[in-house]
Amino acid sequence: MSTLRIEDLHVEVEGKEVIKGITLEVKSGEIHALMGPNGSGKTTLSLALMGHPKYKVTKGKIILDGEDITGLETHEKVRKGLFLAFQLPVEIPGVKLSTLLLAEYNRVHGINENVGTLLQKVREVVKRVNLGDSLLNRGVHEGFSGGEKKRAEILQMLILKPKFAILDEPDSGVDVDGLRMIGDSINQLLSENRTGYLIITHYRRILDYVKTDVIHVLNKGKLVATGGPELAKLIDEKGYEAITSSSD
Repeated sequence: MSTLRIEDLHVEVEGKEVIKGITLEVKSGEIHALMGPNGSGKTTLSLALMGHPKYKVTKGKIILDGEDITGLETHEKVRKGLFLAFQLPVEIPGVKLSTLLLAEYNRVHGINENVGTLLQKVREVVKRVNLGDSLLNRGVHEGFSGGEKKRAEILQMLILKPKFAILDEPDSGVDVDGLRMIGDSINQLLSENRTGYLIITHYRRILDYVKTDVIHVLNKGKLVATGGPELAKLIDEKGYEAITSSSD
């Protein structure tokens, strides 16, 4: 069983402390949801975990399977088994989506699989996420709709099969069919690969498609509540104020 542990993590952005001592642990096959109001630090946490240079870890550790990976470069963390689906995926003009997927697969898995064989695998997953095959020949996310960008991110996740996936607002800008596809993909990797998840979201709706083990609530850079699915229901009914006001 794999474990991703965040220990007393503090993160600064441009000299300002945004994450103020977070500790949590996700194990293989678990789904954790990180919820909280706008500006609470959810996206900052996701980018810091992946080693974005703008997000400076000033204290604490990120530990994967007993190894301190806090200071590793992003590509090294990916090879260790971390994956991040961005809240706002960026366009990479001039780099075909198919080229990115082939390079990612071989680099992460440390192999050099035949291009034709690998492309066939990619096309099978493309059908699974209901993404047009023609998009493989376009620049990464270039001219994609919001929903297509999210599907392309999930496509990468299914191909890479990470130990732990951090999904930053996967339900943002996605319709009901897209939500169902994302939920099905999460459950598929959970079953096949025992992937552990940290799903960052404002709302409960994505959680209707997956069986969440733990809900964490983040406010002003601190975890203010942890519980089961009933916590998401409480937020849905009464809002974040019912939880965060007691922590101020």
